Amino acid sequence: MNKNEGGNRRNASNRPGGKSSFGKSKPPLPKRAQGPKKNKPAVDAAAEKTEKKPNQAPKRQKAADEMRLNKYISNSGVCSRRDADIYIQSGNVKVNGVTVTEMGYLVKATDVVNFDGALLTPEKKEYILLNKPKNFTTSLDEGFEHRNVSELVKGATKAVLSPVGRMDKNTTGLLLFTNDTDMIRKFTIPNQKSSKIYQVSLDKNLKFEDLEKIGKGLTIDNHRVNVEEISYIDDEPKSEIGLKLRTANVKVVRHIFEHLGYDVLRIDRVVFAGLTKKNLPRGNWRFLTEQEIINLKNI
Repeated sequence: MNKNEGGNRRNASNRPGGKSSFGKSKPPLPKRAQGPKKNKPAVDAAAEKTEKKPNQAPKRQKAADEMRLNKYISNSGVCSRRDADIYIQSGNVKVNGVTVTEMGYLVKATDVVNFDGALLTPEKKEYILLNKPKNFTTSLDEGFEHRNVSELVKGATKAVLSPVGRMDKNTTGLLLFTNDTDMIRKFTIPNQKSSKIYQVSLDKNLKFEDLEKIGKGLTIDNHRVNVEEISYIDDEPKSEIGLKLRTANVKVVRHIFEHLGYDVLRIDRVVFAGLTKKNLPRGNWRFLTEQEIINLKNI
């Protein structure tokens, strides 16, 4: 039964001519004499239509400095808007110390928002994928003779972005930029769940027995280095090697081959945590899609 039906329906026992709850019929009440019906003025009829329902607060318009709470949470980089709605409904979000469960709640940048006990910042998280060319470095301590990768994404956003991991001037391929500190930490810790694939060019053909040694794992400087997969690249010389491992540290890739007496000419990162170079020419960049961001966070 809907609200309007509940508000207009009377109990059958109170209805003229109706039956009481005991099953006995009441005599019909006499009808009151009514005069001819008068048409209501058009103004009154229009006013009746626009009359607000009782107990219904007027809808507040969003100010220029306000945004929906779910968007605020999403911009903070913790989850998508859809997931934010679930957290809000569950009572896990507080605004200025007060729990908010209202969908569409509006907040300002000056409000203090706590998400599941953690203080959020309103800065929108940005994620940019670059196909890095040669002669650019991520380091700030290699002097002015080498250009920094930050030049390649300059002007893409007003946010201050940092590269995820390090790349020397000779290493090319996929490099992620973001202002999401949790994301940076996630992909730079030693033990990671995400895979990276590198194409490595050597100064000479890789011996099959060395390929097998690398596949089984090596101990370099008292550290065990394990790879997920290694293979020759189809239709390429045996000096072109595909290497899949979880570390984002490119130095580890170089050390693997130098440990066995090979000089590494080039390293190109072709896959980073499921992201590829498809439709991304060398030196170009693009923003990640919402789905790609979600995938990275769920790794």
